[in-house]
Amino acid sequence: MSTSPNSLRTRSRLMAAAASVAIAGAIGVGAVTSGALPVQAEPVRVQGNLNVPSFADVVDRVSPAVVSVRVESRATPASDDGNQLGQGLDQLPDNHPLKRFFREFGGPNGQDRQQGRRPQQRAERTQSQGSGFFISEDGYIVTNNHVVDGGTTFTVVTNKGDELTAKLIGTDPRTDLALLKVEAKEKFTYVDFADDSKVRVGDWVMAVGNPFGLGGTVTAGIVSARGRDIGAGPYDDFLQIDAAVNRGNSGGPAFNLNGEVVGVNTAIFSPSGGNVGIAFAIPASTVKEVISDLRQNGSVQRGWLGVQIQPVDKDIADSLGLADAKGALVNEPQEGSPALKAGIKTGDVITKVDGKDVSGPRDLAKQIAAISPDKPVDLTIWRDGKEQVVKVDLGTMPNTDKQASNSRDSGPAQAEPTSLADLGLTVTRADDGRGLVVTDVDPDSAASERGIQPGDVITAVNSNEVNGTSDVTRAIADAEKSGRKAVLMQVQRDDASRFVALPVDKG
Repeated sequence: MSTSPNSLRTRSRLMAAAASVAIAGAIGVGAVTSGALPVQAEPVRVQGNLNVPSFADVVDRVSPAVVSVRVESRATPASDDGNQLGQGLDQLPDNHPLKRFFREFGGPNGQDRQQGRRPQQRAERTQSQGSGFFISEDGYIVTNNHVVDGGTTFTVVTNKGDELTAKLIGTDPRTDLALLKVEAKEKFTYVDFADDSKVRVGDWVMAVGNPFGLGGTVTAGIVSARGRDIGAGPYDDFLQIDAAVNRGNSGGPAFNLNGEVVGVNTAIFSPSGGNVGIAFAIPASTVKEVISDLRQNGSVQRGWLGVQIQPVDKDIADSLGLADAKGALVNEPQEGSPALKAGIKTGDVITKVDGKDVSGPRDLAKQIAAISPDKPVDLTIWRDGKEQVVKVDLGTMPNTDKQASNSRDSGPAQAEPTSLADLGLTVTRADDGRGLVVTDVDPDSAASERGIQPGDVITAVNSNEVNGTSDVTRAIADAEKSGRKAVLMQVQRDDASRFVALPVDKG
């Protein structure tokens, strides 16, 4: 069969087009033909494991153990006038127009006053709320002392909404802890304490509580710092966390990811009164010790040494010949205290308790408090340039902190002022002859930098009594001979004593 030239040309064009499409498909190039959609690239997909923790499982397990604590107290109004506008009217003259107005029209008690009757004082009920948590299946609950302080009636609200009456077992204001007990036939879900010595800065932490009375609320964050001293008491050793904690969270637990209590939320730092990401929790180890005593005895019994103390800084250490700026410097042993009876003196530095190093005053307070009353301890002290050991029979911590008193009269002196130019001080003898009264301080001196003020009384230098300026100059000379860079002065102000180290190599 013959083929025309036109048909041959048409066939060759079709074969070329087919070959072109085949080649394009082989190299993966998307071809667009009439009526077909364009081929699209695949979207990005990440198949990684980010290990982001969820707190949901922990919340499910621990929430039944966390409760709201409602506290009622009764307070008698200071005034019987029923409102603030009527307060103090009894002190005004009878014909005073304001008193006459209240007598005739006088608010809620005006009619009583017209009839000559004195209105009855009525006890007002106040209510506050906080948080707490069960630590036993038979109903013991931990909360803060400041939550229950002054309360007469205590009600616990569980996460199921059940309201249960609780009784107060005991409180410990020094650590701000309290123990409540619920009497019920049911067994309660409770939580255990963590080993807070293993808690690290950066660990996850979860706070559960009753902020603003809202009921069970969960917030999360990390441990921001350890060992915080916020000036709340002598045993400050708080965990700092950044989980949101607000009013009403007090007494609630802070959990780790194992559902163990690492601390009890007790305070927040807040210029505005709301959460700013800085909260403080009492460490679990402290809570365990205190709650154990409250559960057994209803109170906490602590060892008592009875000294006023201050830190040892580098200047003080240099002035005493101590190699390290550690220990607790005794300002004054308190009257009738175990320390005074054992011979502890002003100017001693307590460096160890039963062989364990004392890093500073707070560490000393914690170590002594952890020892049972009436137990003997060996205190290692630094005195007169050498170390020695003193045995002390500890007493029982008084209910209120005893304050040392000092009968020295630091009134204006009549003697002529004398210059201690090397120290930047002008002094004069005290009226009773014991100590030197500071009358002027060189503003450019080390004494001024360290806070010495006119009116302060220098009572001792390097643990030796000061009766005149010669005692000071002699102490300076002795320090220079022994190669020390400073002298240690005991300074009295407003019945409080402290030590100040002043350098002797410059004025």
